[in-house]
Amino acid sequence: MPFVYRLQKILDFRIRKKEEQLLVVQKAQHEVFLAEQRIRENEEEIQQTINNRKTADYRMMEYFDKYLHHLWDKADALEAERKRVQAILDEEKMKLVKLEQAVKVLEKHKDKQKEAYLEEEKAKELRQFSEIGVQRFFIQSREREEEEAELQRIVEESQNEME
Repeated sequence: MPFVYRLQKILDFRIRKKEEQLLVVQKAQHEVFLAEQRIRENEEEIQQTINNRKTADYRMMEYFDKYLHHLWDKADALEAERKRVQAILDEEKMKLVKLEQAVKVLEKHKDKQKEAYLEEEKAKELRQFSEIGVQRFFIQSREREEEEAELQRIVEESQNEME
């Protein structure tokens, strides 16, 4: 009879939940990447505006200053968004770690159960071989006794015939 783990459905459920959580973590990592990319783009735009301001007409300085203030405010908002998304990612990673631990616990339990099952099967097999050996020993002993009894009878008959 092959090994059947009695908690296999629970293990499968936990593995599915872990895989689903892994997808959530990947999505959160992608969101963090996008937030960081938007921050880099904003920083590039700030640098480009600063460089353009240096060569611009003096009458445009006020507009450049207003636009730079807008970009700096946008940078602060983007950084706040990145921190928020990073916090979500950290939380999702913690959930993933807990789910992985739950799966590992059940997998370890399954391994122990399988080892115990194999040991039990081995013990059954040894008992069976032991019983077969004991039976064979008794059969051989009985056959020897019968042979000895037959030889004894033959010896007695030949002694009786000689007398």
